[in-house]
Amino acid sequence: MSDFDEELTKLALAEDGKRETSVFSNPGMHFPWLQERIETVVTGGKKKRDFAQTTSACLSFIQEALLKHQWQQAAEYMHSYLQTLEDSDTYKRQNAPEVIWKLGSEILFYHPKSNVETFNNFADRMKNIGVLNYLKISLQHALYLIHHGKLEDANRNLSDAETWRYGEKSSSQEVLINLVQAYKGLLQYHTWSKKKTELSEIDKDDYAYTSETGNSGNQSCRTSTSICALLKTPGVWDPFVKSYVEMLEFCEDRDGAREILTNYAYDEKFPSNPNAHIYLYEFLKREKAPRAKLISVLKILHEIVPSHPLMLEFHTLLRKSDTEEHQKLGLSVLFEFLDFAGCTKNITAWKYLAKCLKQTLMEGHLVWVEEEWMSRRSWWPTFHFSFFWAKSDWKADADLACEKAFVVGILLGKGCRYFRYIVKQDHETLKKKIKRMKKCVKKYSIVNPGVCT
Repeated sequence: MSDFDEELTKLALAEDGKRETSVFSNPGMHFPWLQERIETVVTGGKKKRDFAQTTSACLSFIQEALLKHQWQQAAEYMHSYLQTLEDSDTYKRQNAPEVIWKLGSEILFYHPKSNVETFNNFADRMKNIGVLNYLKISLQHALYLIHHGKLEDANRNLSDAETWRYGEKSSSQEVLINLVQAYKGLLQYHTWSKKKTELSEIDKDDYAYTSETGNSGNQSCRTSTSICALLKTPGVWDPFVKSYVEMLEFCEDRDGAREILTNYAYDEKFPSNPNAHIYLYEFLKREKAPRAKLISVLKILHEIVPSHPLMLEFHTLLRKSDTEEHQKLGLSVLFEFLDFAGCTKNITAWKYLAKCLKQTLMEGHLVWVEEEWMSRRSWWPTFHFSFFWAKSDWKADADLACEKAFVVGILLGKGCRYFRYIVKQDHETLKKKIKRMKKCVKKYSIVNPGVCT
């Protein structure tokens, strides 16, 4: 264990080269009672509970230090916590390597005096100690290397892990192996993507273009094989799906890309994931799919994330449809989009709503508007149309204020304070627009004339 101690001890003792490597003489420990408990265990104390209490206390101090970003202190406590590898409790001893890896890697990732070499040594030792966690540690080690731009080292690390086996392959091991292969595929995708960018700068009539295109195609096939197995396992695999689909499209395998995206979005074994529907929609849009198909994809996204920016495209598609069902849904989509605080300043949404309200009322669908407004009448006036917002909106964006004023005029009538404030403003450019707005509100407002809100 002394070899293993070294990496964390190196950091814990960085402030003073003369400190002893033993935790018991480490001046970083500021808790005398904890020191006594540790010494009791080491000198053969009769109470086994001292060991458990000591390690439990150490763990608490490490967690507290991590929460406070006290990396030096955490490293000092970690030096003491390593004794859990010798715990007499079999269960705790078996779980100790995983806990030590999680805590130690966190400390080494953020410690100001840590470096890649230190982290590598720690990871390699932990792989040998926690053999059951070999794949997990290898994967996280590779991610650390990728984060630090050591892509070749990360690839070697993943290649070693890919061929590693211990005992009979369990289902959890299989998922981890698939993950290792998929991350290796992502690194291959990174290389492929760089070559693809370089390829775009070569003349298509050039021999080099044909040669490089062939190489890129071969590499994309190898990468696809690495990623493919993971995509059959239920989970959220967004970066892998995007990379895989991009390469399939490059190889002109659009049927394969469509199948991957359709399964990712609709397979009930996979968790609900908005991005799955976004990727499918973007692909179908590139393929110039029929409007009905695009609507069906965005309809599901609307149910999951009604505030997504694509809802404005969804509204446009619905309004182009000839069916009343779609026309009505198009109105609902805008109201639901503007229910969210993050969307309140979206001028496009307000423009669409102003236009949609006018068109809906012109076509005699007053009931549609009243249905949407009924559930919002109690809170939208404060949320969107207070006097404070009238002044704030006009100051920040007069165009936005005008669109909102039209909407509030339709919904609350010309007597509401937001509307009155905006129409009284003197703005040369918007003068004609405000005049037209007043006429439309007078004609189409759903509030009885003369009723002020």
